[in-house]
Amino acid sequence: MSFTQPEPPRARLHRTELAVPGSTPALFEKAARSAADVIFLDLEDAVAAGDKEKARANVIRGLNEVDWGRKGMSVRINGADTHHMYRDVIDIVENCPRLDMIMMPKVGVPADIYALDMLVTQIESARGRSKKIGFVALIETALGLTNVEAIAQSLAYTSRRLEAMYFGAGDLAASLRMRTTSIGGLHPDHGVLSDADASGQRHYMQTDPWHAAQHRVVAACRAYGLRPLDGAFGDIKDTAGFAAATKRAAAMGFAGRMVIHPSQIAPSNVAFSPGAAEVADARRVLAAMEEAAREKRGAVQIDGRLIDMANLRMAQNIVWMADAITAAATAPHPTPT
Repeated sequence: MSFTQPEPPRARLHRTELAVPGSTPALFEKAARSAADVIFLDLEDAVAAGDKEKARANVIRGLNEVDWGRKGMSVRINGADTHHMYRDVIDIVENCPRLDMIMMPKVGVPADIYALDMLVTQIESARGRSKKIGFVALIETALGLTNVEAIAQSLAYTSRRLEAMYFGAGDLAASLRMRTTSIGGLHPDHGVLSDADASGQRHYMQTDPWHAAQHRVVAACRAYGLRPLDGAFGDIKDTAGFAAATKRAAAMGFAGRMVIHPSQIAPSNVAFSPGAAEVADARRVLAAMEEAAREKRGAVQIDGRLIDMANLRMAQNIVWMADAITAAATAPHPTPT
């Protein structure tokens, strides 16, 4: 293990983050009663250019008046290349004590995080705000992907607010000029042709166009203690495709993902949750290691497996998530109105 060990940001259950347009406040109460761990109220892509100010007012009112229970609450502001961003940040941070995180779209360089931190820090200081707001960076452009490692290092060198990074397939496809209009799905022309088999036949197999970029985001996040999050899967009718993509993301090391429809919440929560057997085994590991520590032994055996400090860290992660899921399940929900 390297001597360089970045201090991770606040731990937060983040299996599923539900996107809710700020221009549609009728959806706020329903989102609050959902099983999503985090809600983000969107001021960016889901809001038409002429509705930005009205959506911002809706979000401020919603954050202050809706009972969101123990959910993490985030707002996706408009990008740094727009004239909407500064007013999004000022109005929401000044007026919304319930806010937990700001999601910054199309982050391209570490300076984007620095600029946002400077503004938020000044507002918090001026208003005497006690709860420190966290940041989530969306990596969804060619520039952002090129600089993803440097942006992740913002946690250590630029801003202690950075908690997580999202991989955004839709805007990345546009930035890279990929020949697709699908968000998060496969492409029929993205594949390989096998060698000929014994009968001379060759078989075409689709491959994942997002795989390499996703791995860069996961590696950058895990290196610096951030939560890697997968982005939206656009075809809400393709339940099988969504389930496969979500399981694949969990297997790659993502902590959770964005969902754009309530029907995607349950399969996302399942994919990013440890199973009962995993949790039971992790608790056995913790108990065995505690006993070994009392007896001044560095390793133990469980069912023929050698258990050491690496197993302990993995078990701690699983048990933390299981306990966090239990706490979220027992959190109070708002009464429907």
